[in-house]
Amino acid sequence: MTATRTELVEAAARLAALGLSPGSSGNVSLREGDTIAMSPTGADLAALDPARLSVLDDDGTLLDGPRASKEFPLHRAFYRRDPEFAAIVHLHSAHASAVSCLEAWSPRSALPPITPYFVMRVGQTPLVPYADPGDPAQAGQLEALALPFRAALLANHGLVVAGRTVAEALDAAIELEEACKLLLLLGDRPIRTLGESDALRLAERYGSPWGD
Repeated sequence: MTATRTELVEAAARLAALGLSPGSSGNVSLREGDTIAMSPTGADLAALDPARLSVLDDDGTLLDGPRASKEFPLHRAFYRRDPEFAAIVHLHSAHASAVSCLEAWSPRSALPPITPYFVMRVGQTPLVPYADPGDPAQAGQLEALALPFRAALLANHGLVVAGRTVAEALDAAIELEEACKLLLLLGDRPIRTLGESDALRLAERYGSPWGD
């Protein structure tokens, strides 16, 4: 058992405490060299055990622990996009799930640059077309997207974010949920977003993805 697995379990418990993983929904994972440690299928994020995570190789073969979440292909796809990604959070949080049922703001982001913190901590968040949960084809679509991003909304499903650390993935997931909540609170009112130049400046300053 490593301290990083403990950090992952603590992050999952925080997400559950915030009400962002209703029931046994959502899953988290951690890259450990050539393997991936993730929450088991049907697990409650509030009650994960660092010593009882599912450990898989890149082909999805279970190496240790209980059966993994069927969303493993989604996690693997994100890890394949960038070797710096070390942790992934996938949630069915209410506001992100609601926004995932709306039309995307643009082809490269489901949400506009609505706050500086969304741009700084999350960045552009593409909407990945619907597929049944666990469908490897959706993971393939995410992996193949030809633009930089570290968060996505899965149509009619929820959010998935990646981070270079567990803390970064946790913060991005919370910030994305808050941005979705704000967007829904605004409803049909005309929205004043950040200008593109403002978003690009913030993205460059904080190292977040924005633009093609």
